[in-house]
Amino acid sequence: MDETVAEFIRRTVLKIPRDEIKEVLQKWGFLSKAQLQALNFHQIKDSISQEVVQLCEENSADLKQAAVLDIIYNYIYQNKRMWSVFQMKKAGEELEYFDLTDFKKKFKEYLRSALKNVTITFKEYEDNAIWIRVAWGTPHRKPNQYKPSYVVYHSQTPYVFLSASVLKSNLPLLCQALIVASNYHNIREMELRSHSLNSLKDIVFKRYNQNFRSYCPKPLQERNVEPISVDLRIAEENRSEKERIQRVNQEVFGDGPLPILEFAQYKLETMFKSEPKMDVLDKMEPFRCLVKFSSPHLLESLKSLAPAGMADAPLSPLLTCITQKARNYFRIREKKGLFPESFVTP
Repeated sequence: MDETVAEFIRRTVLKIPRDEIKEVLQKWGFLSKAQLQALNFHQIKDSISQEVVQLCEENSADLKQAAVLDIIYNYIYQNKRMWSVFQMKKAGEELEYFDLTDFKKKFKEYLRSALKNVTITFKEYEDNAIWIRVAWGTPHRKPNQYKPSYVVYHSQTPYVFLSASVLKSNLPLLCQALIVASNYHNIREMELRSHSLNSLKDIVFKRYNQNFRSYCPKPLQERNVEPISVDLRIAEENRSEKERIQRVNQEVFGDGPLPILEFAQYKLETMFKSEPKMDVLDKMEPFRCLVKFSSPHLLESLKSLAPAGMADAPLSPLLTCITQKARNYFRIREKKGLFPESFVTP
C-alpha cells in the first residue's frame, strides 16, 4: 500500500470519535469481521489508527478505498462542513430517464479533460443521493486529498448541495461538469448556506412548511371594565402582549423545530421616492441593494426578535420570507438570462 494512502487512512480514523470508530469501519465494509473483532478499540486513537493501517496493508487498500472511507466520515459528520444550495434547469420541460452509469462517465470525462490531476469518487445512498468527492490537483501536482470538494446530488430533483474546497477557482469547472453529466442547461447558486445539510434539504424539498400569512390584528372592542389598579392593568397588558407575540410567531414560523439556516442573500429593487423640489435624481431609476443575513441559526434568530423586544410583531415579510426570496430570485434571474456564462452550457 502506498505511504500517502496509509497516512490518509490514519488521519481519517483519527478524526472519528473513539467510541464510534468501530461503527464507521463497519459501514466502510473494507475490513472483514474477523479483522474488526481483532482490533482493540479501548486503546488510544493513535494506536487504533496504526492497527487499522496495518490491516488495510494486508488487504492492499488503494486510494479509492481510502476516499470511500472519507465519504462515509463526511456523510456521518456532515455538519462539520458548510453547504451551499445550487439549482439546475433544463432548456425545456422534458423529463429524461436518469442513468447513474452514464452520469458517472460524463462527469469523470468532463473533469479529466479539463484537469489531468483530479481524483473522483462516488457513493450512492438509499435516498437517491449521490455523494461525489473531488480532490483537486494542478498540471504539475497530485490531488490534495485533504481539501476535497463534496457534491450531494439527488437524481430525481434539480437540486445540488455543494461543499467547496479552499480553491474557489474550481467551482465553475465543477458546476459545468454537473450540468453536462445530468443533461441540464444551467445552474445557479440559491444563496442559502448552512452547516446543516438536512435543514437545507428540508427547505428546498419543502419538507419544512412555514406559514407565510400576514397578520391583521383585530380592532379593540369597547366594553365596561371594572376599576383596577394601575399595576394590575400594566401586568395584564404585558401578559396579553406576550401571548399575542407568541401566537403571531407560531402563525408565521410554525410550532415545530426550524431548519438550521446560517446564510441567506437576495436582491431588492424599488423606486427611489423624493420631493421634486429636492432634485435628488435627474431621472427615475430603480434603487437596488443586496441584502445578506448570517447567523448560527438564522430562522431561530428571526423568530426571537419580537419576544426579545427588538422588533414589532408580526415581522416584516422581508424577514420571514427569506427562503422564498431565494427561490424567487433564482427564477427572476433565469427569466432575464442573467446566469453566469461559465455556468451555462452552449
